[in-house]
Amino acid sequence: MTVTTQEAGAPFGAAPPAWPGADAIVTRGLTKRFRGGQVAVDALDLTVPRGAVFGFLGPNGSGKTTTIRMLLGLVTPTAGEYAVLGLPAARALPRVGALVEGPAFYPYLSGTANLLRFDAADPSARRATARRRAAEALERVGLSAAAGKRYRNYSLGMRQRLAIAAALLGPRELLILDEPTNGLDPQGTREVRALVKEIADGGTTVFVSSHLLAEVEQMCTHAAIMRAGRLVAQGTIASLGAGRVPRVRVETPDPARAAAVLGTLGLADVRADGDEVTAELGGHRPEMINAALVGQEVAVRGLAVVRPSLEDVFVGLTGEGFDVDG
Repeated sequence: MTVTTQEAGAPFGAAPPAWPGADAIVTRGLTKRFRGGQVAVDALDLTVPRGAVFGFLGPNGSGKTTTIRMLLGLVTPTAGEYAVLGLPAARALPRVGALVEGPAFYPYLSGTANLLRFDAADPSARRATARRRAAEALERVGLSAAAGKRYRNYSLGMRQRLAIAAALLGPRELLILDEPTNGLDPQGTREVRALVKEIADGGTTVFVSSHLLAEVEQMCTHAAIMRAGRLVAQGTIASLGAGRVPRVRVETPDPARAAAVLGTLGLADVRADGDEVTAELGGHRPEMINAALVGQEVAVRGLAVVRPSLEDVFVGLTGEGFDVDG
């Protein structure tokens, strides 16, 4: 397999070692250093499996968009190597749809007319099939009924779906979305989330860059976490939380007595905060904990098992957090 590469001091495009082509995206040591010495992406080793909905997480300024621009051939890496669909970026691009900072649409044109203008700018697109492909793309994102509606009358969610339709004007094996829910209201966010899942169910790998942890947790099967240009962790959503112990949370008007009961049961790291008491669940069964509390005449308003979220993972890895739900 041939991949795009650049070693420090070597011409861009030097021959890299052969890699398996099963993954949608592979990077090894991918680095971008701007003039003045700022390192936007630092030795990134990333693997995105085919068929995944992959969340690329990190605070604003962590290197997410720069990484995407390198993958799309819009920015030249300083060092490292990468493959997209097992190919150099230039050869893979016809099979990749991308939404980076959103395309500019004409407000006075309809959704269909805007897509036709967008398609006309693609030298590889077949003009004879443009209208059919535009109609199919609109149907795929749920905008068929609004195909003749002027763009200026679209809601924010509809505008974002039209942008995704523009990325789907041809058959795509990989869809790259940079902050697809940024600025959307809850309804628009739900629309885009459902659309991403539907596209993935159709066999397309979806790579979603976001700074919203809760959104990625609901949408994605895999994720990677960036911080200050470096990769902190990557894997399946479940594996990122592996090793982090679930906790039991008890809501009660008598937290002191509840904490004492949990301690007697042998639960570790018992904490009381207002009307809530939490502890590591360990091997204890929640129903038995509830029975013990009631048996000791502790009033229980609520009891839940809380599993570690992506926010917990990020804070545990870096000691800091970022936007959870916008």
